[in-house]
Amino acid sequence: MAAAGGAGQEKQLAPALLSFFIYNPKLGPREGEEEKKILFYHPNEVEKNEKIRNVGLCEAIVQFTRTFSPSKPAKSLHTQKNRQFFNEPEENFWMVMVVRNPVIEKYHKDGKPVIEYQEEELLDKVYSSVLQQCYSMYKLFNGTFLKAIEDGGVRVLKERLEKFFHRYLQTLHLQSCDLLDVFCGISFFPLDKMTYLKIQSFINRMEESLNIVKYTAFLYNDQLIWSGLEQDDMRILYKYLTTSLFPRHIEPELAGRDSPIRAEMPGNLQHYGRFLTGPLNVNDPEAKCRFPKIFVNTDGTYEELHLIVYKAMSAAVCFMIDASMQPTLDFCRKLDSIVGPQLTVLASDICEQYNINKRISGSEKEPQFKFIYFNHMNLAEKSTIHMRKTPSVSLTSVHPDLMKILGDINSDFTRVDEDEEIIVKAMSDYWVVGKKSDQRELYVILNQKNANLIEVNEEVKKLCATQFNNIFFLD
Repeated sequence: MAAAGGAGQEKQLAPALLSFFIYNPKLGPREGEEEKKILFYHPNEVEKNEKIRNVGLCEAIVQFTRTFSPSKPAKSLHTQKNRQFFNEPEENFWMVMVVRNPVIEKYHKDGKPVIEYQEEELLDKVYSSVLQQCYSMYKLFNGTFLKAIEDGGVRVLKERLEKFFHRYLQTLHLQSCDLLDVFCGISFFPLDKMTYLKIQSFINRMEESLNIVKYTAFLYNDQLIWSGLEQDDMRILYKYLTTSLFPRHIEPELAGRDSPIRAEMPGNLQHYGRFLTGPLNVNDPEAKCRFPKIFVNTDGTYEELHLIVYKAMSAAVCFMIDASMQPTLDFCRKLDSIVGPQLTVLASDICEQYNINKRISGSEKEPQFKFIYFNHMNLAEKSTIHMRKTPSVSLTSVHPDLMKILGDINSDFTRVDEDEEIIVKAMSDYWVVGKKSDQRELYVILNQKNANLIEVNEEVKKLCATQFNNIFFLD
């Protein structure tokens, strides 16, 4: 805490993670065995009895709310100082996240601080989604909780949870979570048919020549172009790639033209390809061929795969191979020599095509409105509000109060199945419009002085016509 200022000064503190724990009530059913229920607890320094007390309290809340709605237990609990979120991703396994409400600290004349908790600021849906993603991300790299217990009992599960969440919880930036965390969508790269076919045929050729590849995903500029995975698996893999893996490997190519084109290839095939997971240098005989494991289709066939991510310029391709196969250095060299040159050529093609399309459509001048669009059917997401460049900070170009209105409109949409439209007059000169139509949602923020409802409606129609001309929005 900063030192107290003069009277009338105030300081705002963002929401913060107070605790995060996972328990299973069936593991310590008898009195005196309560500690056995706890599978993971952060922060670890908390005294044992307090851990047991907090878990017991959550159990009681969940049981109590079950009496009112047996099929839908509690999702969150609001108190003055914090908010607790509950999630039961697998039967009897409970995950709980406790978030401190934002605080305003004011100073009186006598220098004593007065703390005001802002109880209505946090959006339940946003943080419940963050909690669900914690599970999805764990499952992507470790498989289900039940699988760990089958593999080696409770001890193995505890080890996996500790190893994963110790790192993952540091990446939760609760102060900048918003509507995009609810959607957890995928940003798709816009492409013309010809280039799309080129990519399609590239993937087919690669899967044929590297015959152990089971699934492939292709990204350009951190946006998805093609994926062979199930939607739910792809959305969480996409989140991992774009917020964790890619930002760690910012392009050396961007530094300048004299970047290392590798000319030592036989036949002098110059290319920019490199592994983002796996060997750093394929020409080093000592290079390690270790790839991260991921788990997909955990509800059905339960597949364990190695994730090979290979990149050339702005194009990245993910090859997923059966985890029972251990990729050798020879395989990595073969992949590098086949994929590298072709991916380099393809990346320049996409870039060229994209620039031509951009010139034709004319460079957009900064429009008067910002929008978020999401399609529940293919998880496509488009936002002009976010300038997400770093994994840690979600930079939004609009006021937090407006983001909160977007979240509130989204919660209203969730309660009804019909299509609807909501228009809100927000702070001075701002209008917020939400449209829900046939599995699609569009949120627009307009900044127009002295506008009325009819004019706002016209503006949104214009936006739909220019930005979404091939998407059918019901009027």
